[in-house]
Amino acid sequence: MPVSEKEQNDLPPCLIYIDKEGKWYHKGVEMIRRDFIRLFFENMKMDARGRYVIHWGGKDCYVDVADTAYVVRNVDYRDAAGDAGERVMLLLSDDSEEDLIPETLRVGKDHVLYCRVKQGKFPARFSRAAYYRLATLIREEAGGFYLPLNGKQYRITHSPGHEPGP
Repeated sequence: MPVSEKEQNDLPPCLIYIDKEGKWYHKGVEMIRRDFIRLFFENMKMDARGRYVIHWGGKDCYVDVADTAYVVRNVDYRDAAGDAGERVMLLLSDDSEEDLIPETLRVGKDHVLYCRVKQGKFPARFSRAAYYRLATLIREEAGGFYLPLNGKQYRITHSPGHEPGP
């Protein structure tokens, strides 16, 4: 069933755009206040249609996003002693740091690497620098690519036609 114009326009735009490198713009001007950007991230969700929505002041609006709102800016491999095991930490564009969920690694269109972040709620695009850093850990075996971590091999799937979505 086609979506009505009312359903397509059920949310007003925030007049915010996030480029593929994770830079935020409001009405075409780059936003530089990290505290505001972090606040927007804290109040962001994805709706059922895969749109990024900010809940602010009791109202929702949607954000135009070139690829993903979250960008992995850096990767840090940690070989922790004891029971902690190996970890791959991601530094994200919201200035937070979290463990990589290795099962979510995938290669998308144009060979861009993605994963899921924020308990799997959001897709994240790897920056070129973060990709190259993680690539030092990746191994090729039997025609596929794997991330070895804590005695397991996590296959990196390839889905070039798949959009980042919810």
